[in-house]
Order: sequence, then C-alpha cells, then structure tokens
Amino acid sequence: MRVPFIDLGRQHRPIKKELMQAFERVLDSNKFILSDEVKKFEDEIAGYVGTKYAIGVSNCTNALLLSLRALGVATGDEVITTPFTFVATAEVIAIIGAKPVFCDIVPETYNIDPGKINTCLSARTKAIMPVHLYGQSADMDKIMSIAQEHKLRVIEDMAQSLGAKYKGKMTGTFGDTACISYYVTKNLSALGDAGMILTNEQKLDNKIRAFRVHGASKKYHHDFLGHNDRLDAMQAAFLRIKLKYYDDWNGKRREIADKYDEGLKDVVVIPKINEGNEVIYHQYTIRTNSRDQLREFLKEKGVDTAIHYPTPLHLQPAFKYLGYKEGDFPEAEKASREVLSLPVQQDLTDDEVQYVIKCIRTFFNK
Repeated sequence: MRVPFIDLGRQHRPIKKELMQAFERVLDSNKFILSDEVKKFEDEIAGYVGTKYAIGVSNCTNALLLSLRALGVATGDEVITTPFTFVATAEVIAIIGAKPVFCDIVPETYNIDPGKINTCLSARTKAIMPVHLYGQSADMDKIMSIAQEHKLRVIEDMAQSLGAKYKGKMTGTFGDTACISYYVTKNLSALGDAGMILTNEQKLDNKIRAFRVHGASKKYHHDFLGHNDRLDAMQAAFLRIKLKYYDDWNGKRREIADKYDEGLKDVVVIPKINEGNEVIYHQYTIRTNSRDQLREFLKEKGVDTAIHYPTPLHLQPAFKYLGYKEGDFPEAEKASREVLSLPVQQDLTDDEVQYVIKCIRTFFNK
C-alpha cells in the first residue's frame, strides 16, 4: 500500500465545483489584488480567531518581516526565538539587521522553553517570537508574563497553528501581532502562496497595511519605504471556500492522531499535548532514536514521512556568524535527530492509518 504524506487532490476533488466557481467569480470581476474578496477573507479570519484586525499579505515569511518592522525592531536589536523551527522565523530577524537569539525547547512539545528565556535577555532585547510548532500552542502565559515584565513585544509565529487553542483562547490572540501561513501544505492552504498578520492594535493595523503597499497610506503618497506584499484576490477566494470546512478537517486530523496515539504509544514517543491545549496536528510527529532506520523501512513499505527539522537553526551555515556551536541547545539538537512526522492529512482512510501503525509496530517487533 502507498500512503502519501500529503495529497491535495483528495482535498480538492470534493470541493472542486466551489473552487471553480470562486475562480470564475474573481476572473469575471477583473479585480485581482486587494479586492473585496481579500477584505471579506480578512474579516472572516479575524472573526474566526477573535482579533480586531487581519491583514492579508503575500506569504508568512513576509508577514513576520512586516510585523518586526511595524513593531520597530531594527539594526542592533535582539529577538529571542527558537532554534527548532523553519528557517523563516529567524531569517527575517536577521534580514532587518537584528540579531536572532536562540532559546532551547521543551523536549515534550518542541516549543520554546519559557524557563530559559530569562537567560537570553539583554539590554538590546526588543521582542520574543514564539513558534506554535506542529499545531500546538507554546506556553503563552509564561511568555507574555516575561514580555510584560521586561516591556518586550511579542510576535506569534502561528504558521502551523491556525485554529489551535491555549486555555480556551485561539493562538494569534496573545501577541502584539501573529503571523499565519496559507502555504500549500498547511491545514488551511492556498492554491499557491499566501499569508496574514493579526493584531488588536489599530495603529499596527494601519502601519502594516501601508507597509504592504510600498508605505503608502493612500495612492502615490508614501509615508515611509515599504514592501510589495499584497494578497491575491484569487487566493483569498479559494481560502474562503476552504475555511468553511476547516474545523471539520482539523477534527478529522485529531481523530487520526488519536488512532496513532493508541496504536503507537508503546513503541515510540507520541506527541505530548499540554493540559488546556487544543491542537490542530499540522504535523503528527513521533520521536525515536531509531528514526533514520524507521524512515527507510517505512519508505520501503510505501509510507511517506518527513523530518521537521533535521538541523536546528543555530547549526545552519547561514547562522554561523552568530557564533553558536553544537551542544549549545541540546534539546533542539536531540529532537532534530529523533523526530519523524507521519501522514496525518484529514483525507487518509482508516485502512491507511492502520497500515502505518502496522508497519511501525512491525519495525520495532522484528
């Protein structure tokens, strides 16, 4: 049996008629950039998450970049974040001239360890950028407490956590800003690339909206230098269709995760969900010290897997200039050697899920 890691065709076939109708609607409108379609999608996401404002942009990487700029992070400042995440999180900090300061992770959840943030603080610290990895919220009470005590800004990297909750509140409602990815592999995915910034501050909303259109508060009036980071109307239209099904899709992911939990809990380390968290399982990630051998075995059996992430950021060549070395963040380094993400797309059949479980159990019992 072949079990794909992700198969967007399975997601799109049942809603193809709606997607085509959305395509034709936008095509016939002749309005393709920042149209009413984008405004409606922004309002729908703000209402879904529970923030006052949502600003559609070209992708999540630029959402993070615009957030940092709008919050005044600049050359010489420091931003504390995790080394166990996709490169974009720290990349944007460096691009604007600030310094990424890494803080190790909690090994059970893979999120930044709030207990270690204080050791990373300096007079130059301007912000904290937690990542809600794999669809589970970081410990936002502790992070926000530290931020408030030291008068720091907080940017939530929620590229993987739209719809996840922390103590009953949606991720994206805690920080000064929060950044969403609608990349094609995300639980809510565009048919291309797209992103969004959430905030509850009107001044930030106004500033970010200007940043995304070359720093213009009105046409041909540029208050400052900005970017070209606008969300396409076509992508907004597609995403509006998918948003109607989003909670159901995430519910199916949780059902698949429950089956994995039950079938694998005695052979690998299954995801630990902190009390009070409601996760969306952007990834279902196990860990084992036999990761590479298991992955090869599953490949032979037709089961696709992925590693998120094989090299922590402090050991990436691009960040060599920061002076970190192997051993500086032992939990992130150990996780990078042991994590393995299994197929968890909502469209998996029960037979496929049980086959994955059977293959993994066979590997450990052979």
